[in-house]
Amino acid sequence: FCQPGGWQLSKERKQPTFFVVVLTDIDSERHYCSCLTFYEAEINLQGTKEIEGEEESGLIPPAEVFAPKSLVLVSRLDYPEIFRACLGLIYTVYVDSLNVSLEALIANLCSCLVPASGGSQ
Repeated sequence: FCQPGGWQLSKERKQPTFFVVVLTDIDSERHYCSCLTFYEAEINLQGTKEIEGEEESGLIPPAEVFAPKSLVLVSRLDYPEIFRACLGLIYTVYVDSLNVSLEALIANLCSCLVPASGGSQ
């Protein structure tokens, strides 16, 4: 459900996309799945070639293809804008390689209290 167009490699980096899918379980309870899909460069990490028995070390070639990756947040609450902001924050920390532990960031986001619907902020 997080890549409804199918999983395909791309020759160019595409802009991130956000959407929400609503899944219903066997008890007819709704689960809101917020998805942020982005494309990440796939590169040859070996970076070395063997030429006539000698190993030649070179620079890693630039990416020729980009693979889709998805961040998914599943909740029983319907707060698409809050979930978009949370996934955007995780995406920014990941892509910009910020000096923040993703595990700690996600743990902090999971411990946030969300106000009751219709209640005060």
